[in-house]
Amino acid sequence: MRFAFLILAFSSLFPAPAGLNANEKPNIIVIYTDDHGWPDIGAAGIYDDLKTPHINALAASGVRATNGYSTAPQCIPSRAGLLSGRAQNRFGVESNGESMEGFDAQLTIADRLKKAGYATGQIGKWHLGPNNQITDHGFDDVYSKNANRPCFANYNLDGETIEMQMVDDNKYHLDACSDAALAFIKRHADESFFLYLAYRAPHVPLDAPKKYLDRFPGKMPERRRQALAMISAMDDGVGAIVGDLEKRGLAENTLIFYIGDNGAPLKIHMDDAPGGGPGWDGSLNKPMNGEKGMLSEGGIRVPFLVSWPGTIPENQVYDHPVTTLDLAATAVSIAGLPMDDKLDGVNLTPYLSGEKTEAPHESLTWRWIAQAAIREGNWKLLIGGKREYLFDLKTDPEETKNYLSEKPEIVGQLRKKLSAWAEDLDPPGINTKGMSETWERYFDFYLDGKPAPEREKPTTNFQGWLPRNSSGELKTGQLLITPTAAAKRQRHFLAQSGVEMNGPFTAKIEISCGDGNIAVSWRSKGQKDFVAGQTISTKVKAVPDWQEVELEIPAEGESIHLRLHLPGGKVGLRSIELTGADKKQTWSFTR
Repeated sequence: MRFAFLILAFSSLFPAPAGLNANEKPNIIVIYTDDHGWPDIGAAGIYDDLKTPHINALAASGVRATNGYSTAPQCIPSRAGLLSGRAQNRFGVESNGESMEGFDAQLTIADRLKKAGYATGQIGKWHLGPNNQITDHGFDDVYSKNANRPCFANYNLDGETIEMQMVDDNKYHLDACSDAALAFIKRHADESFFLYLAYRAPHVPLDAPKKYLDRFPGKMPERRRQALAMISAMDDGVGAIVGDLEKRGLAENTLIFYIGDNGAPLKIHMDDAPGGGPGWDGSLNKPMNGEKGMLSEGGIRVPFLVSWPGTIPENQVYDHPVTTLDLAATAVSIAGLPMDDKLDGVNLTPYLSGEKTEAPHESLTWRWIAQAAIREGNWKLLIGGKREYLFDLKTDPEETKNYLSEKPEIVGQLRKKLSAWAEDLDPPGINTKGMSETWERYFDFYLDGKPAPEREKPTTNFQGWLPRNSSGELKTGQLLITPTAAAKRQRHFLAQSGVEMNGPFTAKIEISCGDGNIAVSWRSKGQKDFVAGQTISTKVKAVPDWQEVELEIPAEGESIHLRLHLPGGKVGLRSIELTGADKKQTWSFTR
């Protein structure tokens, strides 16, 4: 009886959240969108061309945070911050292209919730290391689909466990992710679960199928139509997930976040370029100023919805600033785990439920390469290289008026706080590198009101050869290929889809390079992707002049797509020649 009394006493001291039985832990679902502009959901009430009834209903069932922020204006760092619950700059993941060693050493939300008995699942875009190693980061179930090709998974869409392997579901990737979410819920409906569903939308390549495009007839930029269609596909998924939770009686025991990873890329001009490749993704940031890659509001203020029926009151518009760092702290708290002083966020539940009325944060801080920012109340100090701006976001959320010279005391206070915070980062300090020419142009245009720069001529396609994890330039009688930061994670190569070679053929490459390996992979007609075993490689040595490398490609049937994998460092190419029994194809870069 004394034992029973103690249990009752502790229960009264630490009651379960509203809508929750004492022996239950709430499910948590994080839906993360990709390059999705802040106003690009119907619930924002800004654009009327959207069709997001289910996302709107999700907002109406809880909270739409009007000042919801990502931790970075770019994919990898924002995801590292979200999943770790820590400012990603603390462990060296400043931007895309950095080593993942710092992230690998962090506890993720999934790692933490597993300690509380949660089933954990990751679906969609990962972008934080090899996809077949996602289970090393606390996720039990994986379905890492982010394109219309096979993906690593350890369960199938029927909800059956399989060994981690490449699976091909023959589905549009957004639909497959939604189906994988339903399968995950089915697998774990009788236990507490944490699901991280990261749609790759409306991020390029824009690839919506006809059934979604047909929802948006009429005259508009084709890239806008594609973005609307991809957002609509995600909306269908949100509706299916919420409907399934309601059918299973889990809606009031499930906390759902719907958040974007950063603002939309506009490339200033918002060119409606044909095809679905690099450039504007069709999403919009206005009235926020700027775009992906900037710490202005257009780069870091994102869609941010929170729903927990029965615990968080519905139909709320919440104006206090919140951040994706708050997700981990919220999850840890409601799962009944002890708070960790390494977590940088706060538990949002008491603020969104009305228990607390003050702002969750005294200030929010950011650093991204040569940019840094701090928001305290309505004031925001933004630094870009040698430039500084002070904005009053209450009266000027579009960041059009710079109060830098008018409010020197506020500038000094904010700069001091930002500098103190930045000293704890890796590496320390406000700026880690100089501003690139691209970001100087962006600041000129968006924040200093200068005319838009001339459109850059596209240099990403060289007679059909597309550099991947690299950039290309026609220079002094050669095609010069330079690896980008992405080549640190995945070897750079050239891709060519305009191939029509039957049977075995020979590839001759005139190349200038350092020591390393050169390889050719091929995809045959009828194959949906490159497959293991269809790559021929040979070693090359650095020589003072050009050299010709010859590879015998033992292809069967018709080859339609090639990848030319290059040695490390800069590579010069003069020509690529394919010779088969009945045909020759030649690409010369000497002219």
